[in-house]
Amino acid sequence: MKNEHSFFIQKTGILTLSFVFMISCGHKNKSNLNLENQTENKEKQMDTNRYGDDVSFMKNYIELIELTDTSNQSKVAVSAALQGRVMTSSSNGEKGRSYGWINKALFESKEIQEHINVYGGEERFWLGPEGGQYSIFFKKGAEFTLEDWYTPKLIDLEPFDVKNVSATSATFSKKATLKNYSGFQFDMEIEREVAILSKDDIQKELGLQNLSDNMKTVAYQTTNTLKNIGKTDWKKDNGLLSIWLLGMFKHSPNTTIVIPYVQGDEAELGNIVNDSYFGKVPSDRLVVKENAIFFKGDGEYRSKIGLSPMRAKNIAGSYDSANGILTIVKYNKPKNVIDYVNSMWEIQKEPFSGDVINAYNDGAPEPGAKPLGPFYELETSSPALALKSGESGTHIQTTFHIEGDEDTLNPIVKELFGVSINDIKTAFKEVQ
Repeated sequence: MKNEHSFFIQKTGILTLSFVFMISCGHKNKSNLNLENQTENKEKQMDTNRYGDDVSFMKNYIELIELTDTSNQSKVAVSAALQGRVMTSSSNGEKGRSYGWINKALFESKEIQEHINVYGGEERFWLGPEGGQYSIFFKKGAEFTLEDWYTPKLIDLEPFDVKNVSATSATFSKKATLKNYSGFQFDMEIEREVAILSKDDIQKELGLQNLSDNMKTVAYQTTNTLKNIGKTDWKKDNGLLSIWLLGMFKHSPNTTIVIPYVQGDEAELGNIVNDSYFGKVPSDRLVVKENAIFFKGDGEYRSKIGLSPMRAKNIAGSYDSANGILTIVKYNKPKNVIDYVNSMWEIQKEPFSGDVINAYNDGAPEPGAKPLGPFYELETSSPALALKSGESGTHIQTTFHIEGDEDTLNPIVKELFGVSINDIKTAFKEVQ
C-alpha cells in the first residue's frame, strides 16, 4: 500500500517528514548496459555525486544539520527527521565526493511503503534483534516471512528531537516504547550524538604516527545510548535489545570490503565467518585468507556476512581501488562479552549467539527484480543490553573516509588491517 505524503519544515525547527521507496519492481538487466556509455558518462556521474549536489538535493525535502571542521573541508550532513542519521559526508568541501548512498528516487516519490522505507544514509540508528522469538520486526505470532516483516516506525520514519547543536556536533534524543515478538514491552530513551573529528582526532583514533597532507580526510564519531526508563528490568527471559548501526555506501566494481579477524582453532572460536543469511556466498565473492576476510562490495549480488564476538576485532572497512577511497569503521567492542542478539528469521535455539560485525552487498533479490539500491553496508552492534530500570548502555562507532594514492594509503591499510592494498586488489584473482 502506498500513500502520498507532503513534506514541510516548521519555523520552530521541528521537522516532519515522510517519504519512501519501491522495494521491488521491474529490473533492467545490467548486462544489457552499454559499457562504453558508462565510461563516457563517468565524469558526469562524478559531478552528480558531489557532496554539495547531494546536500542541495536533500534540502528540497528535509532539513539538514551540517557539521564542519576548522578547515571547512571535512563536512558531515545529519538529519533529525531520520533519527539523527548521517546522510553523507565529504573530505574536500562542497565539491568533494559524497560518500553516503542517497536514494534520490525515494525522496522524489513521496510515497510511504508498508514494510520499510529505504532512504539511504551512511550511518543510521537501528535496534535489534531483527528475527527470532525476541524480534522487534515481527509481531507476536507472525510468520518469519517478508510479508509479515515490518521495520518499527521508531527507526524508520519517526524524527528524533534535537537536543544540542554546535559547529562540530549535534545531539538527538527520543523517548519510545516497543514490543517484541514475545510480547515484552521496552520503555526506552535514546540519545545519539554525532561529532565530526579534526585531523588530529583522526590520527589519534586510528593510532597512527602521522597523516600525510596529500590525503583528504573526514571522520565522525557517534555515541549512541539506550536507557531503560520503565519500571521493569530487561532480562534474557523476556528478550533484550541491541544498538545496531548500519552504513549505506556507494558500490563500485572496484570496491572490496576488508574485515580482519581473530585467528584460532574453529573448535574453540567457532566459524571464521557466517555467510548463511541469504544463502552461502559464492567463493568468487567471499575469500577468507590468513589475516582478513575479503567480500565484494559491487552491488551486483545480494549477500551478507557476519562475525561472532569470538572472531570480530574492533574494525572493518572497504577500499575502492579505482578512486583511492579507504573507508574505516571502528567501534567500542567490550572485552569478554559474548551475548549478542540473534537476528536470524526463525525461532532460535540460541537467541544470544548473534554477530557483532556485518557486511551486506546489495543486488537483485531474485532474477528480474530490482535491487534496493544498489549499495553496500558496513554494520556493527552492541552486546545484548540487560538493563535494570534506570540503567543505560552505550555503543560508539567512528567512520573514517581517507582519499589518497596507493603509496600513501598502503602503510595505513597494513597497520590497521594487516594486509596490503595489493592483497585487496588481488584477493579474488585466484578464484576467478
